[in-house]
Amino acid sequence: MTVCVYGLWHLGSVTAACLASRGIKTVGLAEDAQAAAKLSAAKAPLFEPGLDAMLAQGLHDGHLSFTSDLAAAIASTDLLWVSFDTPVDNDDVADVRYVLDRIRGTFPHLNDGTVVLISSQVPVGSTAQLERDFAKVAGGRKVSFAYSPENLRLGDAIQVFTKSERIVIGIREDWARQVIEPVLKPFCDTLLWLRVESAEMVKHALNAYLATCVTFTNEVATLCEGVGADMSEVEGALRLDPRIGKKAYVRAGAAFGGGTLARDVQFLKIIAKDVGAQVPVLAAVLESNAYHKGWVVRHLRGQLGALKAKKVGVLGLAYKAGTNAIRRSVAIEVIGELIEAGADITVYDPQVASLPDPLHSLVTIAPSIDAVFVNSEAVVLATEWPEFRELDFGRLVRTMKRALLIDQNAFASKQMSKIAAVNYIIAGKAR
Repeated sequence: MTVCVYGLWHLGSVTAACLASRGIKTVGLAEDAQAAAKLSAAKAPLFEPGLDAMLAQGLHDGHLSFTSDLAAAIASTDLLWVSFDTPVDNDDVADVRYVLDRIRGTFPHLNDGTVVLISSQVPVGSTAQLERDFAKVAGGRKVSFAYSPENLRLGDAIQVFTKSERIVIGIREDWARQVIEPVLKPFCDTLLWLRVESAEMVKHALNAYLATCVTFTNEVATLCEGVGADMSEVEGALRLDPRIGKKAYVRAGAAFGGGTLARDVQFLKIIAKDVGAQVPVLAAVLESNAYHKGWVVRHLRGQLGALKAKKVGVLGLAYKAGTNAIRRSVAIEVIGELIEAGADITVYDPQVASLPDPLHSLVTIAPSIDAVFVNSEAVVLATEWPEFRELDFGRLVRTMKRALLIDQNAFASKQMSKIAAVNYIIAGKAR
């Protein structure tokens, strides 16, 4: 059994490394020789804890290799696993053509009996379209297209992949299952075999549901701030209701970012338009989330007034802890608002050492956490890096011009509860 993983950014590099870790012969197909060479040197394209080491082990053991030779990689494969991270623009609209065109580019090289397993985020109906497109050039070859929605999370991707609670797979033919099952079984006992369109819809429904939960909770938290309620107390009561549950997304915090959740909400909006359905709740989710992204700056203005020339520190730049990805990071969006307001911004992130233009010339990247606090009139805790929990906030706030800490997710609440001389602002709680 040989698996070719095509598309090697975050999703693909994790997929290839994890497959190889189970002794599965895995060929990673990169789009250019430079990317293949970098991965062959065990350097992942994006920081993910443990990924470089896992790549190195797979290469050392001989289970993993990388190439940019499309024809050679596909010629020897039994399972072509398509794992492109679907690009998304600043309006959360996905460039689906980018993924589909690359899959179509494999058609001349697919062998009779190959299974094409797609995990990239594409709208429902995409797999059927590829089936129709391949049928026009099949020339008697029998190829099965399947879909398995990815479920990885930046910063915890290896754990999620190797110890999945369930894996959803949409197939047409039983023989495709016989090819896919031995590849996935080492990672999960619960394999859910669905029709292709149902598997595609699972990803849309899951992300749209999570997006709706986050947005609803943040709206309730905003109301709590206005009436003297405490969202953390409301949250505790909600989690004890069996109709909601212990793991529900009912914690006040930042708006969702990164593009992943919003991309699937956009997919469903487009599908609704195509089938003539109305989805007013989904349509409102993105609007509400966009408003909630302004929470930090609204509170800064409420505390400091005009922000022009005010020194504001920001702890964290990455989309979330455990990655160095900054595109679609809520922290970056907050910084953008602060720049427009004329604030003097100093930032620190343990994994992000530089910023692209124009932010590079507009923001000071501090060499240490201390420099973020010194003489600042406010500090925003933006990314929940574990090391930030261990900070001596009592010492740090004493170096500030004004002891004001904005912590939307209440990440440092335990430490801050011991410090009296600080104005500590969290979401969902009236001041």
